[in-house]
Amino acid sequence: MSDTSTRPLRLFVRPLPLAAALRLGRPSETWFKPALSVVVASAVPHLTLLVLGRLDLVMYTMAGSLCALYGHGLPYARRTRTVGGVVLAMTAGLAVALVTASLTHSTAVLVAVGALLAAAQKAACDAVRIGPPGHVILTFVSSAALFAPQRLAQLPAHLALTLAGGAVAWLVCTGPALIRREGPERRAVARALEAAADCAAEPGPRTRHSAAAAVHAAWQCLLASGRPTPVRRSLERLVVHAETAVASAHPDDAERLRAWAAQTRARVPVPEPAPAPGTTAELYGIAAERASGGRRALLRGLGPGSHLLPIAVRTLTGCALAGYLCAALGVGRPYWAIVTAASLYQANTTLTWNRALQRTLGNVLGVLVFAAVLPLSRTGPLALVLCCLFFSFAAEALITRNYWLGSVAVTPMALLVLEFGGAHPAGELIGDRVLDTVLGALAGFLAAALVTNRRAAGRVERALEAVAKARTEAERSLERPHAERARARRALTASLVELREAADIAAGEWWQRALPEQELLAAERAGHRTLAATAQRLGPPARAPWTRRGEAARAPSIGAA
Repeated sequence: MSDTSTRPLRLFVRPLPLAAALRLGRPSETWFKPALSVVVASAVPHLTLLVLGRLDLVMYTMAGSLCALYGHGLPYARRTRTVGGVVLAMTAGLAVALVTASLTHSTAVLVAVGALLAAAQKAACDAVRIGPPGHVILTFVSSAALFAPQRLAQLPAHLALTLAGGAVAWLVCTGPALIRREGPERRAVARALEAAADCAAEPGPRTRHSAAAAVHAAWQCLLASGRPTPVRRSLERLVVHAETAVASAHPDDAERLRAWAAQTRARVPVPEPAPAPGTTAELYGIAAERASGGRRALLRGLGPGSHLLPIAVRTLTGCALAGYLCAALGVGRPYWAIVTAASLYQANTTLTWNRALQRTLGNVLGVLVFAAVLPLSRTGPLALVLCCLFFSFAAEALITRNYWLGSVAVTPMALLVLEFGGAHPAGELIGDRVLDTVLGALAGFLAAALVTNRRAAGRVERALEAVAKARTEAERSLERPHAERARARRALTASLVELREAADIAAGEWWQRALPEQELLAAERAGHRTLAATAQRLGPPARAPWTRRGEAARAPSIGAA
């Protein structure tokens, strides 16, 4: 490996995309889960407050209801803890904001606290890999609460409402476990089988990396799924077959893997292929790995050398700049600018630029939608509640296709929430929202451009070293028992996934050292060769016979001798 201290520093400004950032993609396969969850979690407290005639308290219950957006890709054992943690984090952020709002009316102090909260929420969500929607929801709630009238005596009741809404959200998110306990694990394994099938059909760097990432995600899901069950044992066996198929990359495996994936997704028994030789020890080893090491990779450090620290500093700088700029211009709601700036920060500068375009376009179109729907929402309290629920659903239904499309629904929902506290002039709301959005996007991207993240290249160097170490350990494990070889193979897969993620992030970052492109390519090739070698120690893959309907016979399997 070359000496990184001698690698030249260069001014690297990647051309910023326009059309590609706004192009629509395919919707997520599970888009309806967060969409329905947030509607149900919001409808219960909304309608309760409607009956009680206290819709002015919707802001506090809604803070808890929005926690239903989290954790839908996690197995239920981890989702239970994750959503509970999000509810507590939401309540803590709201408490800080409400206490601050009750003690001071100084815009300078409120903006400073809002920026600090946004940076802390961003750093924490990135550190624990919380997944979508990340810190944005937490920042939206806490920033709005900073500029809401508040008295200290009201805090306990308002926080209790948030916890009550969070409890409903927790029940909504964890309730499906009673119906389909292994649903998340089945989807993760199905994605791994499909990615392995694509790799077998068209071997290449892109499909190989996608398959490795999907297999790694499936293992992580199974490790977090709780106690072993017969279904999870079968799912673990399927992931082993997916790993073996990626190593052999035989085109004849593709159709069989896709058939298994379809059956795994469906509401039918999980396929039960025969285990590959020696994999019984591996499956028993997974239980021990789950108990001893399942949580080690969950938390990424935020110390002085962390690659996450520059992103947190960007968030702090951009949110403060956006808030103070709006306050200086006399805009009545600087928290909108703070939330806009906070929503921009992605893993690198190029992705942040994409998000700035998407957020600005979506919000501008969203205020037009708000102007059109406002007369309907003012026909009565029930109409207002139903409009908010509709846009909550629409936002989650659309946002997986592109962030700007989801923002078209998020913007009117956020503006309609203000109507629960009383009617506001439509022109003022629309004008302030557009101005705050533009100023927040400009200030946010300016901070992303000025606060450099040269640690992105350093993360690549550390990932290269980790791959080399994991590859050496995997090669040494070739003569060891199967369970040790399997753990070494999973560690190498994880390090290759981390290397590709680090390289992709660094490739979109400005002001950095030149990336070691040749070393990256060589490390990935060598790593995948080692993966193939460890998988082939299971024995040569056999081709299972097929029925006329195209279904694989149950007993023979990929990797069987």
